[in-house]
Amino acid sequence: MTQNTSISSAPQSRPATARRAGPLTGHMDVPGDKSISHRALMLGALAVGTTRIEGLLEGEDVHATAAALRAMGVNVVQDAPGIWHVDGVGVAGLHAPDDVLDLGNSGTSARLLCGLLAGHGFTAIMTGDDSLRKRPMNRVIAPLRDMGVRVETREGGRMPMSFTGTDSLLPIEYTLPVPSAQVKSAVLLAGLHAPGKTTVIESIATRDHTERMLTHMGAEIVIEETPTGRRITIAGQAELSPANVTVPSDPSSAAFPAVAAAIVPGSEIRLTGIGMNPARIGVFTSLAEMGADITYTHERSEGGEPVADLTIRAAALTGVRIPAERAASMIDEYPVLAMAAACASGTTVFEGVGELRVKESDRLAAIETGLQACGVEVTTDADSITITGCGGPPPGGATIATHLDHRIAMSFLVLGMASENPVSIDDIRPSETSFPGFADAMRALGADITEGNPA
Repeated sequence: MTQNTSISSAPQSRPATARRAGPLTGHMDVPGDKSISHRALMLGALAVGTTRIEGLLEGEDVHATAAALRAMGVNVVQDAPGIWHVDGVGVAGLHAPDDVLDLGNSGTSARLLCGLLAGHGFTAIMTGDDSLRKRPMNRVIAPLRDMGVRVETREGGRMPMSFTGTDSLLPIEYTLPVPSAQVKSAVLLAGLHAPGKTTVIESIATRDHTERMLTHMGAEIVIEETPTGRRITIAGQAELSPANVTVPSDPSSAAFPAVAAAIVPGSEIRLTGIGMNPARIGVFTSLAEMGADITYTHERSEGGEPVADLTIRAAALTGVRIPAERAASMIDEYPVLAMAAACASGTTVFEGVGELRVKESDRLAAIETGLQACGVEVTTDADSITITGCGGPPPGGATIATHLDHRIAMSFLVLGMASENPVSIDDIRPSETSFPGFADAMRALGADITEGNPA
């Protein structure tokens, strides 16, 4: 008898290719905001009672958060597509998990969960996929150590890590050394458990979804604009009330069809219910400065967040200089905006983007090597990227290494929709992290995206 000695292997990659086709037209329902979806689940878990969430993003990152909360005793249930409820256990009600918390590719899950766990006197082991294990956690660990938690990591502050909270947290006043909504949120979530008041100071405002949702659920939050920056103070040992949460469509995900429509001649698309939080719309401001034709209608508020419908039409784009102070409002959108810059006339400079070096991949390097392979002139340094646009369709014709990065994968497929020659990526699977069904949604607008090895 022949013995089967094979072992299971990692899921196979799924190459994909985008080609020029006709104009993109029609309407797209963009998935729910990833940042808000994570926070709705986590704050719902800390409330006393049931929180109902409508429009939750059902991507892999958000599923990782849901699974981690379930492992710590929280009832998280999907009632229908996009509609979930969370039976909260209270601010100090989580239980020690029986197993390692595997957070997949989700840096948001890892960093914000540190804030949730800080006020619990048990140890949790956290890990993730190969990409997440390369991402440093020191920025979020440092202030939480000041509050009294114990953390052990691999060299360089990398996961897997052992995180031990305490029921005797100390309130702190912490100035963010670099803009980071994740670090800010972790400290504020930890501050819920600490007696007295915990304050975070940011010199450059970052996305404020955590503050908005904490307020929505009854936390005492005070925000002050001062000469030294924005001071956010939370009163600890509070009780959160359950609330209904409507998750707007993700502006980060909307950026992909928006840029595609801007650079594919003759296109006109409509995106509905897009989150218009001022700390998140730098990409649309930048596109408009480049000459994109964007119209905002039906502006409204949903669940404490500003929302609008967007119509984007193709237009001739021109290179611009995007200042460093805008980076916090569009840090995840630089990869796809780089595709717009590649099609623009003149030179585009992104300043203050060093943070892209430590995202799901080294995004500066991925943008540089990918665009160069597609015939676009690009240079980078430690904190900036300069792209000399082609004034029309770039040559294309390359296969791009995505490095398991969802935004690199989708960005270069967008470029392929406008290039002279097809652009392929080595793996479309990472797009499921934030934009489930991305290829199908783009095909419904008229894009030509095929899966499988390019001919």
